Amino acid sequence: MFDLLLRKGVENFIGVPDSTMKHFISQGLKKKKILITTREEEAIGIAAGMSLSKQCSLVFMQNAGFANSISTITSLIQLYEFPIIFLIGWRGYLKNDAPEHYKIGRIQPDLIKLIGLDSKTVTESNWKECCQWAINKINHSIPCALILRREFHD
Repeated sequence: MFDLLLRKGVENFIGVPDSTMKHFISQGLKKKKILITTREEEAIGIAAGMSLSKQCSLVFMQNAGFANSISTITSLIQLYEFPIIFLIGWRGYLKNDAPEHYKIGRIQPDLIKLIGLDSKTVTESNWKECCQWAINKINHSIPCALILRREFHD
């Protein structure tokens, strides 16, 4: 996924690590194309600044961090139509995930819909189509989200 998005023109990958996307982040670190931040809002601000210089960006985050950054997404990214792809881990997707992930995992799809953020859930069989869909969205200045389910336990 990382390599495809890079080839399709995403230049900046900024965010807060999540074990749900450990392979994605690992690939970015190998290519020296990942910028790790301490908070999701910080990553979003950096990506917005890079967008002003016509650079395509992806912001990766945990779903708890997504919940923390809803105001930044709605009042900055969506309002001013910054073309950013959000890659959001879906912790709490599994019924037997850690208890701290359960509530946010259960309401995550509703939160994304409530703020009107176009999204697709990435699977093993549709990831290429999801990436192309996201590239098409940002090419039309529409921010969007790709959701990665947590389907494993560390």
